[in-house]
Amino acid sequence: MNKKRYLTAQEAADTLGITLPTLYAYVSRGLIRSEPGEGKTRARRYRQEDVAALQARQEMRRSPAKAVESALNWGAPLLESAITLIEDGRLTYRGHDVLTLPQEHSFEEVALLLWQGEFAPFIEQLPPAFWPLVQEMAPATADLSPAEAFQVVLPLAGAQDLAGYDLRETAVALTGQRILLLLTAVVSVDGNQFSVNGTMAQRLQEVWTAQIPQAAELFNTALIYCADHELNASAFTARVAASAQATPYQVVIAGLSTLQGRLHGGVTGRVDAFLREVGTPQQAHRVIGDRLKRGERIPGFGHPLYPDGDPRGRALLAQVTAVLPDAPGTLLAQAVAQGMADTVGLQPNIDFALTALAWALELPSGTPLALFALGRTAGWIGQAMEQYQLGQLIRPRARYVGVRPGD
Repeated sequence: MNKKRYLTAQEAADTLGITLPTLYAYVSRGLIRSEPGEGKTRARRYRQEDVAALQARQEMRRSPAKAVESALNWGAPLLESAITLIEDGRLTYRGHDVLTLPQEHSFEEVALLLWQGEFAPFIEQLPPAFWPLVQEMAPATADLSPAEAFQVVLPLAGAQDLAGYDLRETAVALTGQRILLLLTAVVSVDGNQFSVNGTMAQRLQEVWTAQIPQAAELFNTALIYCADHELNASAFTARVAASAQATPYQVVIAGLSTLQGRLHGGVTGRVDAFLREVGTPQQAHRVIGDRLKRGERIPGFGHPLYPDGDPRGRALLAQVTAVLPDAPGTLLAQAVAQGMADTVGLQPNIDFALTALAWALELPSGTPLALFALGRTAGWIGQAMEQYQLGQLIRPRARYVGVRPGD
């Protein structure tokens, strides 16, 4: 059931424990938005999210420790952002439904939307100065996962890219483009530079799945779906780094470190292991049942922000099925998804869909996290840009619970 979006004046006042005149004063100060209602009276109605945000601030003033503790655990937003909205089971970037974006736009265009609020042209080639670094580091990173390779190359590139220290908005957008092209080169290096007319998704398809041209559309969709997801753990980490005036390279390194955690993007590795455990579509029901009987959680299903299912996971898995319906990886993923729906009623999330994509295309282990990291880099840079403009250091206080002097 969708959350109520509007309150009457009396409901808003009662929620906040204030009088109607005080409510109207809050509206005049811009703390709560109101708009004409429907029906004959057209009595004004008040945004529920504004009332909830004001209520959270009141709670913080009354009990700072309690408010911060709840906010840090799927609570009220700690920071304002104009990039991503998750509401009523939908995900939007600056007002655009994420599920429709891949049909009309490239990932690069969506990255510019996140950063500058509009679709704009992207630089077409990796700067020539970066190619020697990418090629020289290829042997050293050959045995690493793509995400680990990113963390090896980024500090070296950041040290060379003096323009990356310029934190003005337009400069950061250019730095972000260089970073995205650099990371794409790291996971698709074959000694050749980018095609002038090729997108990042096309570059990945040329190197990873040369015989499957449709894979470019799948990669583009995956990158867009992963681009941002509000203040998740890695995005918050990125904003903390940006608040200290870290460069975009350093921001992405911080985000990558968090993304690889087992409770964040690292879930893709657990999904991969689970699919290997299942092995064949015929075994899906049995393996799911065995796990449930042991009280073990099955990775890649459900999401706290989407009670009715992650729309990104559902849409990406459907696209993979449409493009590669007979691939063994697709059949396995579909059997597992159906088994989970039948037994516990949970839908696949983006971690499962990314892993299913990799299985359908028979890509190496670590590819799902690589796609996740490439896509989310756009979001980290967007979050950093907002934080640079805000100009405030994020520095919460701790509630000390240890031994006190003299105890």
